[in-house]
Amino acid sequence: MSTLWPYFWPPIGAGIIVGVIAGLVAFRRRPIRNLVFAIGLVLSIGLAALWHGPLGAADRFAREVNLTIRSALIYNEIPEVSGHLHRGPLTRRVMLSGPADDFQRSELIRVMHDVPGVGSASWSNDGGGTPLVAQGIAAGVAGFLLGVLLAYLIDLRRRYNAQWNW
Repeated sequence: MSTLWPYFWPPIGAGIIVGVIAGLVAFRRRPIRNLVFAIGLVLSIGLAALWHGPLGAADRFAREVNLTIRSALIYNEIPEVSGHLHRGPLTRRVMLSGPADDFQRSELIRVMHDVPGVGSASWSNDGGGTPLVAQGIAAGVAGFLLGVLLAYLIDLRRRYNAQWNW
């Protein structure tokens, strides 16, 4: 399961929509431009956080990745080793535990890097990694900025066409 389609596209898409609407309003109403951009940015961040938590995208993502991790461990015939995504906060880092020799440890870290949706893997519980909610919010902000850019291009076209008053 790749993280792009099921997890990051909805915040990016929502950010683009909010950015286009906020940009079209802001570029036509100069006195409240900064307020409209601030409201749009906060709305974009809020939608990304809503997608992560209450709408359950993070839980679905963690469930699918944990199933894939378990399948990879069984496929490699090491069922006594367990692996799961680091929680508190949820990251894309896999925490491995169980009996394994040095070769199996290094090879399992390599195998876990190939699992879609996994950012890194380790045998220690040191945490680390960027929280998934922060990555989702960053995707929403990037979508918002792209939406504002699209709104700016639309406004440039409107301004250019406004000069032709035949």
